[in-house]
Amino acid sequence: MNLHDAAQGRMLLTLARDAIARKLGTADPDSSWPDSFHPAWLDEPGAVFVTLTQQDELRGCIGSLEAHRPLGEDLRANALAAAFNDPRFPPLGKEELDITRVEVSLLSRPEPMSFVDEADALAQLRPGIDGVILTCGWHRATFLPQVWEQLPDPRQFMAQLKRKAGLAPDLWSEDFHLSRYHVEKFKEAS
Repeated sequence: MNLHDAAQGRMLLTLARDAIARKLGTADPDSSWPDSFHPAWLDEPGAVFVTLTQQDELRGCIGSLEAHRPLGEDLRANALAAAFNDPRFPPLGKEELDITRVEVSLLSRPEPMSFVDEADALAQLRPGIDGVILTCGWHRATFLPQVWEQLPDPRQFMAQLKRKAGLAPDLWSEDFHLSRYHVEKFKEAS
């Protein structure tokens, strides 16, 4: 699914923040979403990651790699999971919501990559464009395209992705499967 309107992106940000605020009990009582306004495009299948930051530091990030439910439902579920169920962080507190920035990444369908070895795979990666999914047996991890900002070198990017999957950063196996995707990213202003 592609959004063609920046207003749709702003709506995704608003809906994600509102879902978190409702769970915290701090939502605007005059807010009538989702009861009164529900555009049809929110019912189309979609996969999103919701990333929360505080002072440009990660505070939570959870998402779906493939569209398996309506976009609006995926957005709400992942916003709540990023705020309250990311195992790397304690649940978000009421006092943190005002200093937390929301980012929503709408994912394209992942496309499997074909490669002969690690050098070939690395040569095919497009820094700043590709999100990457690594799978090897039961090990699996992904980095959104935004991670290229911290890890611009493909070799370092892949090493950290392997580490995230619970694998040695220098390991390479013919059992590795890579897929790539791109995102439409929307982020609240600081």
